[in-house]
Amino acid sequence: MTLEPSRSPMPSGLRWSAATSAFQIEGSRPTGASGRSIWDDFLERPGAVLDGSMADPACDSYRRPERDVALASGLGLDRYRFSIPWARVQPDGLGPGDSTALDHYSRVVDMLLDAGIQPFPTLYHWEMPSSVEADGGWLERDTAERFADYAALVADRLGDRVQNWYTLNEPAMTTLQGYAVGALAPGKQLLFGALPTAHHQLLAHARAAAVLRDRGAVAVGLVNNHTWVLPLGDTAEDHEAAAIYDLIHNRVFSEPLLAGTYPDLEALGLPPMPVQEGDLEAIGHSIDFYGVNFYNPTTVTNAEEGSPIPFDIVPTPGVPVTGFGPEWPIMPGALRDLLIDLHGRHPDMPPVIIGENGASFPEPERATRVEDTDRISYLAGHLQAVGDAISAGVPVEEYTVWSLLDNWEWADGYTQRFGLVHVDFETGERTPKASYDWYREVIRSSRAAGEKR
Repeated sequence: MTLEPSRSPMPSGLRWSAATSAFQIEGSRPTGASGRSIWDDFLERPGAVLDGSMADPACDSYRRPERDVALASGLGLDRYRFSIPWARVQPDGLGPGDSTALDHYSRVVDMLLDAGIQPFPTLYHWEMPSSVEADGGWLERDTAERFADYAALVADRLGDRVQNWYTLNEPAMTTLQGYAVGALAPGKQLLFGALPTAHHQLLAHARAAAVLRDRGAVAVGLVNNHTWVLPLGDTAEDHEAAAIYDLIHNRVFSEPLLAGTYPDLEALGLPPMPVQEGDLEAIGHSIDFYGVNFYNPTTVTNAEEGSPIPFDIVPTPGVPVTGFGPEWPIMPGALRDLLIDLHGRHPDMPPVIIGENGASFPEPERATRVEDTDRISYLAGHLQAVGDAISAGVPVEEYTVWSLLDNWEWADGYTQRFGLVHVDFETGERTPKASYDWYREVIRSSRAAGEKR
């Protein structure tokens, strides 16, 4: 789907945001910071990162966050989504908070407020302390209580100025890629044995949400990674495979929050969740908004006989792709269909925030102005899809671009660039791309349209 950016209708009345995460822009263990995370451990595995790179210094944002706040301000953002790393605030996952880390994020909050931008922190963007993982990580129920203790440390320091919080980023990716197939930290390969990590993450969110509200939070939610699942062929087998994948990628994480229950896993021969009395009531009443991260649809087909899982993920036919190739197809209408379907399943759902949406494309490594019309077309198409979903009654209130900056892209290292701003990782120089100017104009035009209504 190709759109001329200048002609793409943009929804008015939205709040506008852009996002980053600490490990990806600040470096794994910047000077003056303590704490070791599961990603520090993962990086030590031979071949774990595509280009063999380390996360230091990434964008070097830890030492000079004012550059990034200025770029956020230049866009005219309402909010800026950033993350606070558990492993730096509470290096052992127990005990008091690290004052150096808390002071740093306190300064970031103050800089954003001084720039007229509401800080919107994420408490967990995959940076679990290594010591917590050594005790079982998300496989252990006790991790939910430890996460709530960490949330209290952060809220006690920042809660006088921060009103809105994300607790967890993409628990589906932690479960599926971190614990099921080992593509991300902590690198376990448990297949369906990873499913208890989904429940313990949702329970951790609920525990942390209660802590944050006790300390004055106005709005608390989490952000799930969602995909629109398509069967490769119009066969009963492929439709069944698509339904199973939709269940474990989407519905296992959305339904406890939006309906207070899990889908029927045992009917599919999957292990039950380790639910205890009161868990689902706490989870089902824990969100003030529902966050959706969306990048691409997923096409699946029935797996060959003897496969340990009942589906295979395959390229989506007939659509363009991002810099990831067939792994990340471009289909903006899939976001519209996902949002409308989600709202149809849960008509009383709370406000929706698009917590991440963006694309990577091949770009120069050295500092330069990038005319990234491919990214503009991608964003324009997905914003149009959001507008269509709003017209259909979906209560979307906020849209967030991933990412403000090119960054270190986890297991793909420096090989993928998502930013509205080009970063020369050798010099640290930032150069706004054409998409930065485009997004700034989208925000300006949306506000002007809203003022006329």
